[in-house]
Amino acid sequence: MKLIVSEFVSLNGIMEAPGGEHTHPHTGWTFKSHYGDDHYAYKGAEIDEAETLLLGRKTYEGFSAAWPEREGEFADKINSMPKYVVSSTLTDPEWENTTVLAGDPIEEVTKLRDESEGPILVNGSAQLVHALGEADLVDEWRAMVHPVLIADGLRMFPDPDDMKKLKLADAISYDSGVALLIYTRAED
Repeated sequence: MKLIVSEFVSLNGIMEAPGGEHTHPHTGWTFKSHYGDDHYAYKGAEIDEAETLLLGRKTYEGFSAAWPEREGEFADKINSMPKYVVSSTLTDPEWENTTVLAGDPIEEVTKLRDESEGPILVNGSAQLVHALGEADLVDEWRAMVHPVLIADGLRMFPDPDDMKKLKLADAISYDSGVALLIYTRAED
């Protein structure tokens, strides 16, 4: 089935600390009031489309601390859907419907992808995303580009040459200044 990486990114490709990560000097850059929120409806449609959520351990810890306390359609879906976390250290996840993938990440995700009946969505999870990209397991890359420059941080594509393997499949712009860019493999 299709594996989709969907990230908030800055104009210069930074994907790190878009929310409330207290340890990052530029945290919360997606929540600046001047962006508006017209692009968030897409995130709701995206989570509705997904069958499964796949996360790295750090992103899982942030999501599992935030989402169980929230209410509404988006929260209900994300809380109840099957979730997989790639981790060699997490053993007993408390978030509803979570399974730990503790073996080789590429082998585990390949097996999950092959057995999945619907789209698998990956958010955040930079280390995992980089490994999945390097292993050519990502079918679709979605970059929700915010009109901000971030001085430093982890990039969605750490090697700019990786973009040469992709083609732009769709682009949507929002009144907030946010643009959604959707890429697939160039040979698809």
